Amino acid sequence: MKQSWVRQYAFFFDSSACSGCKACQAACKDKHNLPIGVLWRRVYEVAGGNWVKSGNVWIPGVFSYYLSMACHHCEKPICGEGCPTKCITKRDDGIVMLDTQGCIGCRYCEWACPYGAMQFDEATRLMTKCHFCFDYIDMGKPPACVAACPMRALDFGELSDLRKKYGGTNEIFPLPEAAITEPALVIKPHRDARRATKDTAEVANWEEI
Repeated sequence: MKQSWVRQYAFFFDSSACSGCKACQAACKDKHNLPIGVLWRRVYEVAGGNWVKSGNVWIPGVFSYYLSMACHHCEKPICGEGCPTKCITKRDDGIVMLDTQGCIGCRYCEWACPYGAMQFDEATRLMTKCHFCFDYIDMGKPPACVAACPMRALDFGELSDLRKKYGGTNEIFPLPEAAITEPALVIKPHRDARRATKDTAEVANWEEI
């Protein structure tokens, strides 16, 4: 499915600024009237480290940071490669779209996506996903999640522009290797992100996401 697009819209996320308030997640659910159990944007809490005893004193060595993740509108969207009805396509601006009229609810795309972006709606028995608030973008407005962030930890724009503006990376624990799908994502890592690859770290709020 990968080819040259007129542009490639992408999200930017500043993990060093995120407080984990979930305003982005709430704004997304509100804007799209998503049912219970369906989260197009999810806020992960990564925690790790331990307390270390030094003599009679316990020294804190714990750390945590947050990741606000949605569909990354990948340059190689393998969710679409697994769709038997070919109802997952990319617009000219790189936004990955799902045609629910063609969806048969087989969930192959859900199994293929390494980011958990494809969300199954139990009521309709169909797949759903973030579509980048394309209706807002077409009106010249930012996506709901970006507008709602009180810390301004989220931004969006042309992928190449975001890379020039922010630098950053598209890999951070616990995300999979970026080469799998080439996500249209730019992340400014939290200062403790390197520790997550060396120390024991885990997603601490799986039950929420």
